[in-house]
Formats: sequence, structure tokens, C-alpha cells
Amino acid sequence: MAASSPRILVVYTGGTLGMVESEEGYVPGSGTLEALMEERLSFQSEDLPAYDVHAFDPLLDSANMEPADWLRIAEAIRDRFEAYDGFLVVHGTDTMAFTASALSFMLHPLDKPVLLTGAQLPLDETRSDAQGNLLTSLLLLGTYPDRLGGVHVFFHNRLYRGTRVTKVNADSFAAFDSPNFPAVGTAGIDLDVEWERVPAPHRPPRPPAVTELGAATVSAFRLFPGLGVASLENVLAPPVQGVVLECFGAGNAPAQNDAFLEALREATARGVVIVAVTQPLRGTADLDLYATGQALAEAGVVSGYDMTTEAALAKLYYLFEQDHAPDEVRRLVQNNLRGELTPPEEVPPALGRTRRRLAGYR
Repeated sequence: MAASSPRILVVYTGGTLGMVESEEGYVPGSGTLEALMEERLSFQSEDLPAYDVHAFDPLLDSANMEPADWLRIAEAIRDRFEAYDGFLVVHGTDTMAFTASALSFMLHPLDKPVLLTGAQLPLDETRSDAQGNLLTSLLLLGTYPDRLGGVHVFFHNRLYRGTRVTKVNADSFAAFDSPNFPAVGTAGIDLDVEWERVPAPHRPPRPPAVTELGAATVSAFRLFPGLGVASLENVLAPPVQGVVLECFGAGNAPAQNDAFLEALREATARGVVIVAVTQPLRGTADLDLYATGQALAEAGVVSGYDMTTEAALAKLYYLFEQDHAPDEVRRLVQNNLRGELTPPEEVPPALGRTRRRLAGYR
């Protein structure tokens, strides 16, 4: 039935795509997206699936997005799960990657497709990316309602896994990238999807459970040369439970800074879970590779491998919500739960050999 007559729910949270100009700059315009979609013939095409729009009230600039708003999106999907074959979340670009990762952990199992999209310029602008992103997202959902599962982001002709995407450009239509996992699909003349990169949904689909995020206290801290240990101590101070540590290179940190390492040791002893990720867009945090990384491991830091900061934060929120003890969170954060990381055993063999060879020179 879904293949012949799919029906899609558009969850409109706000963001640039439906904004209007004001004296203060672009602001979300209530009813604007619905009106523009209704008046433009391209959105009435028989090639598109049938769709309904469920708009937030009030609409949000995504810079104002909070975990409570993630819950509103997740509950809108869960509560209407039986009535629709797929879900399109229209979202601002600034925090879209955070929401994509959060929804990936919040909704489980997820046997119908959830796509997030948005735009760098409003739909009402003459030269905008909004119409292409919106139309192609609807076409993808209408074409593959039975094969796409999980959360994805579609932007500028690329389909990305929700837990792998990050915003990389504030000025280009190519605003997003998936640095450590290939794009799932490409929209050119054809809509091409690499199905081996897509989680296989269960059939028949089961309504997902929703895990609320936001009760835990988690944070992120970016290392920089010359950092004062007081800055790190403030981030690690109670009531924090988990911290994503954005490290240099392949998971490196100032190993000769005793006060820095002591702050990490003290926090770990108190039960704070500290996860190392890389500052570079591409690559993995391998704490076994260099002596500076090993110093972090000895202080209790665990590797987040090739997770984005957005995915690592959402994962910490999720794991603490399960009431796991800190040691169990440290273990599970290194496991691949929603496609958010590449386990060490799956690293390409040539790269693995290079790492071992380098490690031999320590």
C-alpha cells in the first residue's frame, strides 16, 4: 500500500526555509511555508507523494532549539506514525546536525524514514536552495518509503546518515558534509541510494519508542594551545556527567601539562565520562596511536573514534538516560549503536597497518 500511495508528514519547526524579512532580519513567518507550497505548481505535481504540514507554534530559529524541542519533534512522529509512510522535518541549518543525531537515538526502532532538510535562503527568495531541497526530500520519501529506515539529512543533492552529518559552511548551498562516512545517496538526474549504507527497516514497521533527552548534564570542550586548566575544571565541575573533549589530531592533548591531566583524572574518579573526538573534520580519535593520546587514556578518557561532536553529545545524553553507571556508559559510548562510529575492527586494513607501524616508533 505504501509503495502505491505514500503519505508524508512535514514537521515544520522553523528555520530559514520559511522565513520572511523583517526590520530585525530574517524571522520565522507563521503560515508562510504552507502558503508558498500551496501556491507553487511544483508542489502540486502528481510526482510528489501526498503530504500534510504540521507546524510548530511558535516557529523556531534553530539557534533556539533545545532538547525539549527535540522531544516535540519525536513525539509528533511517534503519535502520527501509523498514519504516514515517512516524515520530513523542516529545520534551520545551524543546529540541524544536533537534531539529526538526537532523533537517531531518541526514536527506536525506526522502521520508517525520517529526513531533515532546510535551506540557506528562504523559499520566497528568487535564487534559493529551498525549493530543490524540499521537493527532492519529498520525492525521496515518496519513492522509497519501504526501503529507507532511520534518520537522514538531505541537503544540496546529498543524502547523509543522520548521525554522521555536520555543518561545514555558513555561506554555501553545500552547507553539510559527512566527513567519516560516505553520502548515502545522490540526487542528480536520478535519485541514487547506496542501500548497503542504509539500515534495513523491519517489516511490518513497528511504532518507535521515544527516549527523552536533556535530563543529563553533558558538555563539550575544545582544546587549544595555552589553555588554562581552570577553564577545563569549570567544564568538568559538578553536576556535569559527561564531556565531549575535542582533541588535536588523532586524539592528542597536552600530555606534559600535569594540572590538565590531573583535572581529567579527578573528574573520571568522580564518575564523569569524558569522550575524545577529533577537531579535524576527518579522521578518528585513536588514543593508542601517540603518547599524548595514551596519557588521556591513562587519565580515564575514552575514545569516541570518528564520531562527530554532535553525535557524541546526543549519545551521552541517551546513555545517561538509561540509568547506566559511568563505567557502563564508558563501555557503550565506544559501541556503534546508530551508525554513529566506525568500530576499530572495521577501519580499512591499509590505514590500520599505518597506525600499527607508527605506534612502533613511540
